[in-house]
Amino acid sequence: MPKHYYIHCHDCHFRRTLPMEVSRIENVSSPRQIMREAAAEFTGVMLLGVFSLATILREVLITLRLQVIFGSGVNCQVGLSSNPAVPTSPKGNYLSVSFGWAVGVSIAVWVSAGISGGHVNPAVTVSLAIFRGFPWKKVPIYAISQVLGGIVGAAMYALPTSQMAIVLTFSSSVYANNFHAIDMFEGGRGVRTLATAGFFGTFAADYLTDVSCFFSEFLATAILILVILAVTDKHNSPPPCGLLPLVLFVLILGIAASLGINTSFAINPARDLGARILTSMVGYGSAVYTYRNQYWIWGPILGPFLGAIAGACFYDILLFDGDENIFKRRAQTPDIVDKETNDV
Repeated sequence: MPKHYYIHCHDCHFRRTLPMEVSRIENVSSPRQIMREAAAEFTGVMLLGVFSLATILREVLITLRLQVIFGSGVNCQVGLSSNPAVPTSPKGNYLSVSFGWAVGVSIAVWVSAGISGGHVNPAVTVSLAIFRGFPWKKVPIYAISQVLGGIVGAAMYALPTSQMAIVLTFSSSVYANNFHAIDMFEGGRGVRTLATAGFFGTFAADYLTDVSCFFSEFLATAILILVILAVTDKHNSPPPCGLLPLVLFVLILGIAASLGINTSFAINPARDLGARILTSMVGYGSAVYTYRNQYWIWGPILGPFLGAIAGACFYDILLFDGDENIFKRRAQTPDIVDKETNDV
């Protein structure tokens, strides 16, 4: 049974049973356990953007909620407060944005690691399924939950527009919390443009070519996965138990500070797609999808997925020496053709 299902340390005391033991005990996952894992991922991503429905919603409830609450929250606070139309003093700069997203990711993993493994990112989930034996049957549940968490984190409920009143029955949200400031920034109630949509989803800089947009997300996510695999590799001096979220804080802070200028470092398809769906529902319309020839598909979705796979390949081919290494297993497989030839 592969052991590397979880982002946190193998000997970690976050839970009463080791992750390896849990994966064995719950190999045949009960509906309740699946719901708990889904809720854990949901809440993690929601906090990445801001700060439960019921129990399949707990991966939905933890993952993107925590990420998006902090991440999109700091985007709004810095961006909106810098506009003279909003009567408040500036509340930060790009360093604030970098810290906000780093805090969101680290706390999201801290909250959800003991339940779902703290993936909080579909690119991470798919990479673990390919390279560490994470069950493929759980991948769709995790991915859907993460995207739902991104929607909820970006806006727990959308306030009325001129065309509709959409109420998502969750406690609070970044969009709802900044609704009036967005009106002032845009110059009128209900006016919505890409200028403020960028506080929630990601939009590449105008000077970039399409290839550069893709490569920026590809590179950042490859680095993300490579470091995650390195710090969770028990053969590679992993950090002490409980410190992985701190490592991820430093990692996200570094990615934001050094690789964020081009595309605002989505590096997470769920947090971007969830926010994009939300903004399209609350008045921004189809512009969030048609921007730069459907940038949302090949930039913050394909870029992170392919980058994650590339980063995992790089680590496993050159550095990883564990039994779960799919390249190592293939290299150690006897040559069947030669054996058959010798038998003849």
